[in-house]
Amino acid sequence: MINDKYYNRRYVISGIAVVIVLVYIIRLFYLQIIDQSTKDQADNNALVRQTIYPSRGLIYDRNGELLVFNQPIYEITMTMREMGKDWDTTAFCATLSITRAEFDERIAEIKDRRKNRGYSRWTPQVFMSQLKKEDIATLQESLFLFPGIQIRKRTLRDYTYKAAAHVLGSVGEVNQNDIDRDSYYARGDYSGRDGLERTYEKELRGEKGVEVLMRDVRGRIKGSYQDGELDITAKAGTDLHTTLDIKLQLLAEELLAGKIGSAVAIEPKTGEILALVSNPSWNPKVLVGKDRSKNYNALLKDPTKPLMNRATQAMYPPGSTFKTVQALVCLEQGGITPYTLYPCSGPGSKPIKCTHHHGSPVALDKALEQSCNPYFWCAFRDLMEKDGYGKDNEAFRRRYELWREAVMSFGLGQKFTDTDLSEQSSGSIPSTRLFDKFYGKTGWKAITIRSLSIGQGEILATPLQLANQAAAIANEGYYITPHLNKNDSMQTRRHEIAIQKKHFEAVKDGMHRVMVYGTGRHYAIDTLHMAGKTGTAQNPHGRDHAIFIGFAPVENPQIAVAVVVENAGFGATWACPVASMMMEQYLTGEMKRKDLKNRIASAVLNESVKKW
Repeated sequence: MINDKYYNRRYVISGIAVVIVLVYIIRLFYLQIIDQSTKDQADNNALVRQTIYPSRGLIYDRNGELLVFNQPIYEITMTMREMGKDWDTTAFCATLSITRAEFDERIAEIKDRRKNRGYSRWTPQVFMSQLKKEDIATLQESLFLFPGIQIRKRTLRDYTYKAAAHVLGSVGEVNQNDIDRDSYYARGDYSGRDGLERTYEKELRGEKGVEVLMRDVRGRIKGSYQDGELDITAKAGTDLHTTLDIKLQLLAEELLAGKIGSAVAIEPKTGEILALVSNPSWNPKVLVGKDRSKNYNALLKDPTKPLMNRATQAMYPPGSTFKTVQALVCLEQGGITPYTLYPCSGPGSKPIKCTHHHGSPVALDKALEQSCNPYFWCAFRDLMEKDGYGKDNEAFRRRYELWREAVMSFGLGQKFTDTDLSEQSSGSIPSTRLFDKFYGKTGWKAITIRSLSIGQGEILATPLQLANQAAAIANEGYYITPHLNKNDSMQTRRHEIAIQKKHFEAVKDGMHRVMVYGTGRHYAIDTLHMAGKTGTAQNPHGRDHAIFIGFAPVENPQIAVAVVVENAGFGATWACPVASMMMEQYLTGEMKRKDLKNRIASAVLNESVKKW
């Protein structure tokens, strides 16, 4: 053996060499097999992957009338890596008619990884979007002067009618939360922001495609890569057929012009919403294009709150329209019969006065016809006190809970959870717990909550709930969840009312008498056999709200309607004629009472309502 104290070091050196080689091999394996970033960078030098955006699904009304379609727009993208030091920013700004400050602000936003987490110098970033052809015409001619700049064709929503904005909704640019929540989206993409556009976003948006293009060393596009073998075809979104009748919608919006209020029409047997109107509203086109943000902020600041969907979100005391429900619950639970008589002393009645003089005593049919407050107070009192009060008021409180459960079976006091209407308020049918909080468990009786008997006090309902209430009465004991998608069969979503069918005839007869002899008689059409109930809801902030619910024809209901006109006074004066004309339009195909239509449509009850 060679006696060399350094001889064994060769093994150490050899080991180090082996380790270094292994590290390089592992690193190469990682870079080439596991980590695709290096390959992506190499590919990005030679290939361009352009996203092909699908056409968004069209939206139609129930009769096949086109409501929402697509129009071509353009967006400008820039790939930072391809923009050299000599890139002419001044000329680019002049071409687009923007200032250098606007350019710098937009570049800062693109590079801000808090706002744009997907930022990369290697990939196209959206610089400007929602541009029309005339906006990019000059740039197209001089595009060769600005390396890294691309013009991409997209589509944007357009509308056949200046109507149904709350129902249809709008499309806007996605935010970071949308991107984090759904990998489908990238910065610069659009999605439904509200209404049907949001509810059916996944169906309407379609599926993106990809076009792989090849470029030379100078970045110039040379054509399709591998004859398009790697391309993915975009798939258009699914068309949506709604339950709306656009002619009915247009009429209702015209009648509510200059007013604050709402109108809802439902086909009783199917739960299909025929019209859903909230006023003030806006032309859907104002939330399209590059002025969307400016117009949205203006709508947001409007004191009349046009962005609020009053048809599904505003809550009102239902007033006398609630007497139809009160009558049915009292009949079902044994508080009255159709022939029970109660006295009425007109405006001198106590503890609740009647609004006018009529015969006395009155039975149910006359009480509904004349909207007799004392009758429904007495019926409510007798039902609540049917079992007495018992120890600690428990018998009365149990009776109240039974009453409340029956009332809520009409769809009142709760949101419709199995519908495609996303923006709703629940309304209110007060619980014993609420009154216990106010008065203590033994501190309240029927007379304490007497305002509930005539639809006032703590009872609140949305116009959608009121229309559904009318549909449930028209159907004599059930309702199908109100909805807007015509292709969605909702017959399995049938809700039974806690009232036997035999009790509905008396109430429907009383509602028919309202339109023949009572408060709605001036706006009835004999050939249509309408049934209805007017209401005047007290408003602590000003003039009372006018309300009406009804359906027609009585013998085979095809349409149920609810109308609310805020601060308008009597329901018979404003809400009833609007509902009557809606019924006529839907059932006959035209509105013949032109003088009535012109009078109601031209009346301005609120000067602050703007036309958007």
